Amino acid sequence: MAKIGIAVFPGSNCDRDVHHVLNNVIGIQADFIWHTKDRISGYDAMIIPGGFAFGDRLRAGIIAAHSPIIQEVKRMAKDSTPVIGICNGFQILVESGLLPGALMMNDSLRFVCRWTEVEVKNNKTPFTSQFALRETFGIPIAHGEGRYMADSGILKELKKKNQIVLQYANDDPNGSSDLIAAICNEEGNVMGMMPHPERASESILAAGVKNNAITIFRSLVSNLNQKAIA
Repeated sequence: MAKIGIAVFPGSNCDRDVHHVLNNVIGIQADFIWHTKDRISGYDAMIIPGGFAFGDRLRAGIIAAHSPIIQEVKRMAKDSTPVIGICNGFQILVESGLLPGALMMNDSLRFVCRWTEVEVKNNKTPFTSQFALRETFGIPIAHGEGRYMADSGILKELKKKNQIVLQYANDDPNGSSDLIAAICNEEGNVMGMMPHPERASESILAAGVKNNAITIFRSLVSNLNQKAIA
């Protein structure tokens, strides 16, 4: 049976949410893995959750990007293991070089915490395969440094190689380049997203909202199950 690892840093605050959704809502084993772990085995996917790793004193994600567990995540990513970073996890993936671009302070210079709507631009990844292309759904955001920025060369490559996975649909809550809410690497097995699917994975959390965010996790589990059968 597939197992998913959840990286835990000092300051992680969404790790337990992800753990609950995977174990108790979806029904797949997910374990916490402390950031000093320098050998990881037996896991079929990794999730880097949201929070404020190490206080993000220098720049969001920069210290965590050099932790032992991220060196293992890099190795796993190179071996085609699915890796998803959510919010601070997205920042860590960018700072570690697993994803291109940069994440900067919101253009409002304020922390933004509210619901927004995103559109699926690539449903060929392990994290979006259960969505319809151009499907929209509601999902919460909660970040101060969530503005994804990339120069024209990177943006051109992201579009050419279909690496833009999610875009904000009706508004731009943070000033991101090209309304980007999530991107993946060229191989498609590493995705960083700024919105929080774990905060919208139960109906009680999304009353009255067009919500399908749990499909992020259902897509991942479906991908792992297909690999196991193969």
